[in-house]
Amino acid sequence: MAVTSNEIEISLRVNGEAVCERAPSRMHAADFLRQRLGRTGTHVGCEQGKCGMCTIEVNGQAVKSCLMLAAQLDGSEVRTVESLAADDQLSVLQQAFKRHHGLQCGFCTPGFLMLATTLAARGEVLSREQIRNEISGVLCRCTGYEGIVRAIEEYLQEQVAGVHPRPVLMEVAG
Repeated sequence: MAVTSNEIEISLRVNGEAVCERAPSRMHAADFLRQRLGRTGTHVGCEQGKCGMCTIEVNGQAVKSCLMLAAQLDGSEVRTVESLAADDQLSVLQQAFKRHHGLQCGFCTPGFLMLATTLAARGEVLSREQIRNEISGVLCRCTGYEGIVRAIEEYLQEQVAGVHPRPVLMEVAG
């Protein structure tokens, strides 16, 4: 990390891509991702760590990016919500959110998606009560949380079991 005046050079990997960018020494990680790197899927709500909408994954851990300085990302592996979809196709997690109506306005959704991604990495299925406890740091004003909990529950079951319980539609020759 090189420092000149009030700017710091930060080297990290974001969604698998090596990045080296300068930022003011007091810039928050959320602002760095949005303004310097164009990762606008990271949403900023309260800027006090209470709403969780800015949740990202840093070195495999869910982190509220409004509570970190950009300089703290130096040398890290960072994943944002943009890492989930591939080739314009929704990820399994995003499909579960869609299927269970786990989003309405969508402002909180990136925080929930990134948190659920880190939960799946633990390799354990959680009860609905445990899921509710884990997601309590991300606030939603639209959904009432039930669809979010169902989506995460389904996703965790699929990831841990390695199966996809939804029926597969097959073409019938005719």
